Amino acid sequence: NCARVMIETGCAAVKIEGGVEMADTVRFLTERGIPVMGHIGLKPQSVNINGGFRPHGFDSSEALKIKEDAESISRAGAFAIVIEGVEPNLAEEITREIPTVTIGIGASAECDGQILVTEDAIGMFSDFTPKFVKRFAEVGEEINLAVKQYADEVKTRTFPSSEHYYVRK
Repeated sequence: NCARVMIETGCAAVKIEGGVEMADTVRFLTERGIPVMGHIGLKPQSVNINGGFRPHGFDSSEALKIKEDAESISRAGAFAIVIEGVEPNLAEEITREIPTVTIGIGASAECDGQILVTEDAIGMFSDFTPKFVKRFAEVGEEINLAVKQYADEVKTRTFPSSEHYYVRK
């Protein structure tokens, strides 16, 4: 139940992946006062049934489907739509043609806004970085060094020292 999730978590909206097939759900929720953000193109929660992590909208039939998805979610009342991993000209065209705010992730600088996964943008993990991610920092290495130093100091009993615990006065 979306209303319950919103109350219990304090979130301001729900995000639903999908297009035409989810439009009735989006409409149902928005008509009941639940703000919905749509998500089209590369849909991370369904990559295993949609061909994996790959770019979308590079052939005409898929581009048409993505455009129809955006239009149907917009008409259904979504307040914004994430466009992920979509061919840039298509993302720009969708942004121009629908009244709903578009948020790009690996789509086009012409979307109304942009988003990245924080852990990707700050370089928290090094195993995999999507093509569309720009790393603004490399905190993963700093974290690894800090954890190693902590472990070393615990093993050598140099941490904690008297400055890090309470002593009787």
